[in-house]
Amino acid sequence: MEHEEITLHGHRVSYRQAGWGPLVVLIHGITGSSETWDDVFEPLAERYTVVAPDLLGHGASAKPRGDYSLGAYASGLRDLLSALGHDKGTIVGQSLGGGVAMQMAYQFPDRCERMVLVSSGGLGRDVHLLLRAAALPGSELVLPVLAANRVLNAGSAIGGVLGRLGLRAGPDLEELWRGFSSLGDVEARSAFIHSLRGVIDPRGQRVDASDRLYLAERMPTMLLWGERDRIIPAEHGRAAAEMIPGCRFELFPDSGHFPHRDEPRRFVKVLTDFIDTTEPADVDESDFRALLRSRGD
Repeated sequence: MEHEEITLHGHRVSYRQAGWGPLVVLIHGITGSSETWDDVFEPLAERYTVVAPDLLGHGASAKPRGDYSLGAYASGLRDLLSALGHDKGTIVGQSLGGGVAMQMAYQFPDRCERMVLVSSGGLGRDVHLLLRAAALPGSELVLPVLAANRVLNAGSAIGGVLGRLGLRAGPDLEELWRGFSSLGDVEARSAFIHSLRGVIDPRGQRVDASDRLYLAERMPTMLLWGERDRIIPAEHGRAAAEMIPGCRFELFPDSGHFPHRDEPRRFVKVLTDFIDTTEPADVDESDFRALLRSRGD
């Protein structure tokens, strides 16, 4: 699918859109882009209107000096969908995109019919050593050296190092390497550092939405995880699913951090079944107020 572009608040936003029917929004992870959904985009577009953006600071979108918090990403996503003429839909987020999806459901519950979290951040402290190291002070001085062409050309050697750190060959390494390769210019590196440090510090993930998961009890929710995920452990998903009444948890035994790439056919089947067997949420302001007060009274 070809990239399309729109200008929002003076910045270029790249996205892919295809299909017809109920809206499904696919949100990628950190250093990723809409290309991570290539294996599932067209099959989903046979039944749904699918929108996959490149978040600001990622892919073909602009990389301005600005706000890269989860709240800013959620607001930008809301604005993109509004500009494209979409009211509400099923919000699917992977890794950092899962945090954006949860923030979207928190800030704009009226725009979210369902929430699907794929190997999501924001549900516990554990995260791979590489990302914790990238959040260290001074890492912005090291990244330009590591992302230089002469280092990227030694990809096989670095791939071996990543393998020894527990990252499995296949989509996990491919996606991480593609993301790492995108940090070749200063704007992309700056966006990466600001996005990363907003959610991770050297001790692990610093954002945990577990205390607000009760707000999802009136929204059909599914958590989908690869059992071999070494970036964010599947235990985060299991624990979070138990906190949300009626939540569906799907474990992909042969997948890592990118189950939509490891097992795309099963991913499409599971997501389609979830959409077909659940009624879209219709949460208004009074519903949201009642949920908030239910934990305060």
